[in-house]
Amino acid sequence: MPKTQSNSITLGMRAADFVLPDAGGNLFTLAEFKDSPALLVAFISNRCPFVVLISEALAKFARDYAGQGLAVVAINSNDAEAFPEETLERVGAEVKTFGYGFPYLKDASQSVAKAYGAACTPDFFLYDRERRLVYHGQFDDARPGNGKDVTGADLRAAVDAVLKGEDVGTTQVPSIGCNIKWTAGNEPSWFPTAA
Repeated sequence: MPKTQSNSITLGMRAADFVLPDAGGNLFTLAEFKDSPALLVAFISNRCPFVVLISEALAKFARDYAGQGLAVVAINSNDAEAFPEETLERVGAEVKTFGYGFPYLKDASQSVAKAYGAACTPDFFLYDRERRLVYHGQFDDARPGNGKDVTGADLRAAVDAVLKGEDVGTTQVPSIGCNIKWTAGNEPSWFPTAA
């Protein structure tokens, strides 16, 4: 299965604003989460094996931190026309299937994925209270077929540090997953296209 690594993003970058719908027709913006001391923006998919592997653990992770000040929002930016598993309707089904207690939104134009520099699913962006990027790395080192337990250890350590007001550190292992399924002709500059 093809693997794509998350882009190298400069820590300290501010979170980009967005206006995106969930499957219920509700619109969400960055400002919805302004009262939370930490925000996780996760680009995920309904079909990528790397995301499927961690879906239940991601739902539990969000539940574990819900009362501690972490807001979570997930975004699906995959081309739903070429990949029908990635429609807004299927996004809503995933929320029910895995018990996601956080908004799971559809970025049909893919402009939000571009604004964040998202490259793969899953791709995690953790922001502090000022909405500056403090962590852009892996959930943990579990991958499909490698036999490692899904723990969320890397992301949990980063969130714990942010919530305690501590430095997350700059040694961060990039996330690895499926590439975002860009609409033909809409590929960002960092996506390798055939000449």
